[in-house]
Amino acid sequence: MAPKRRTFPSHEDLDRNSHPERSPRIGGVIHDLRLQDSECEIIIVDGGSQDGTLEQAEGAGARTYPAPRGRGQQLALGAAQSTGNVILFLHADTQLPAGGLRAIRQYLKDPETVGGNFRVLFNGNGDFAEWLTGFYARFRRYGLYYGDSAIFVRRCIYDTIGGIRPIDLMEDYDFTRRLERVGKTVCIDTPAVETSSRRFDGRRPIAIVAGWLLIHALFHLKLPPRLLARLYDPTRRKHRPASSVAERIHRQSDHV
Repeated sequence: MAPKRRTFPSHEDLDRNSHPERSPRIGGVIHDLRLQDSECEIIIVDGGSQDGTLEQAEGAGARTYPAPRGRGQQLALGAAQSTGNVILFLHADTQLPAGGLRAIRQYLKDPETVGGNFRVLFNGNGDFAEWLTGFYARFRRYGLYYGDSAIFVRRCIYDTIGGIRPIDLMEDYDFTRRLERVGKTVCIDTPAVETSSRRFDGRRPIAIVAGWLLIHALFHLKLPPRLLARLYDPTRRKHRPASSVAERIHRQSDHV
């Protein structure tokens, strides 16, 4: 019997100026995955970076696809091109440690388990990264988790619930809400994945929590994801007073 293939779509949605190290790292990500499973199918979807990501990925043996900017579109494209019976969505700045793929296989031996994610450790110095790690762990207890925690799912379940929708923001939250409703999920505690806390740099914990609550509330109020993406964009919001964010939301909501 042929071995079951596992698919690992990754995605790129950042430009070279903000992350100049991304291109050299992508080859290492692919190499590490191959060491864990030489038969795995690796798909890299790039959102228009100019740092040679696609060339590096192709040189490392991955299948590559260009895509418009926007995580939902990129992840949906990667999954559509995959052929594996298990899909792992691995963000390019999230590190899957040794033993990660073995852990997925072990948990999926339970036929009732439809998918899940990994415990997240945020890298960085000081108490802030530790606080972020604890923050993510707390809301995972309520079945809330996101793309940077390396979501995995059985392919049959992915297709059954409609896959990842190609929306501009909250595509991971939207997907995991449907995944949680369809069956049993797991959070793999050991090994944990490590991800970058860079996008939170310069922001206070209270601002992170407030922004998280605001975006979720607006999503449930059916604001278009393209509008939410513009509000969420950290390069536009960074160091902006809360009053100006609220004013912008009010002004743009008038045109929805």
